[in-house]
Amino acid sequence: MRPEEILDPSFAPECREALERFGVLVFPQIGLSDEQQVVFSSRLGEVAPQGMPKADGSRDLVFKVTLDPKKNEAAEYLKGTIYWHIDGATDDVPAKATLLSGRRLSPTGGQTEFCNIYAAYDDLPEEERRSCESLRVVHSLEAANRLTTRNPTDEQLAIWRRRGSSKEHPLVWRHRSGRKSLVLGATVERILGLSDEQSHALVEKLTAHSTRREIVYSHEWQVGDLVVWDNCGTMHRVIPYDAASGRMMHRTTLHGDEAIA
Repeated sequence: MRPEEILDPSFAPECREALERFGVLVFPQIGLSDEQQVVFSSRLGEVAPQGMPKADGSRDLVFKVTLDPKKNEAAEYLKGTIYWHIDGATDDVPAKATLLSGRRLSPTGGQTEFCNIYAAYDDLPEEERRSCESLRVVHSLEAANRLTTRNPTDEQLAIWRRRGSSKEHPLVWRHRSGRKSLVLGATVERILGLSDEQSHALVEKLTAHSTRREIVYSHEWQVGDLVVWDNCGTMHRVIPYDAASGRMMHRTTLHGDEAIA
């Protein structure tokens, strides 16, 4: 497709329907500018501000995903994106969808992978589905940060906890569409009502089930690619790459409109 085709307002309903059906959409080498990406994003939903507020209180609509701390002050936190996650899992209402454009690539690694967490729930044996539906899980930014920083300092712990408190969700998200999905990812701290050992074992089992190769799509980036994904029905991660490679992605995010319930 050409930029003018996806920017046509008449394309938006078709795109939203395809996103609900397939979970991930790829527009190879379409080469949108930041302005075009914001316009296209706004056709699909409400674009969420990104990053820290500027001096005048405004915030950008495009977030630069890079491990270069000179270009993104959140570069250290972004190292954790190599683990499976749902954006906004520590919020009441996670992001609805994410749009990511490839601007500069790493010579090795850097692929983005997606797994279908609707399919993960549907593929569970009936008894396990019923068991999961009765459980609740605690998510926190601290849990995600501990994956990359095993022995945090008191200062680091204070920063993590200041940035966000823990959030309790059902393990199974009952979507208003009638579909159900598992709520997992790097932010999982523990499953309530289980011992630490039982909780860890179940999370590991469900994560392995959810990330089986047959329900995972791995995107091999080309410059100019645009990938859009349903953040409520997929988890994603990036394959590790050299932080000095200069890899750069431009991201827009759509405000969520459905609480995890």
